[in-house]
Amino acid sequence: MRAVVWSDDALDDMDSAVRYIANDSYRAATLVVDRIEATIELLAEYPTGRAGRVKGTYEKPVHRTPYIVAYALSDTRVVVLRVIYGSRDWPEGEWPPE
Repeated sequence: MRAVVWSDDALDDMDSAVRYIANDSYRAATLVVDRIEATIELLAEYPTGRAGRVKGTYEKPVHRTPYIVAYALSDTRVVVLRVIYGSRDWPEGEWPPE
């Protein structure tokens, strides 16, 4: 199983998502975080995402949420690069603007 490493950008994305969702429902925010973390844990065992829009990355939709986990792989690690709200439109080869 690969180790999971979170980038600063991914941590910032998660923090922003949690704050936004928790404004309406703390319970919903907790549920979304749990689903994102479960998806990432599965990637550590079974990296099954699709090719990412940014070269050298992969993307995995988070089941029953509007989020996508963008990540990179090595033989020993899954590096979580971004956690992106799926309705955002971003150009091929770039991350969504802040």
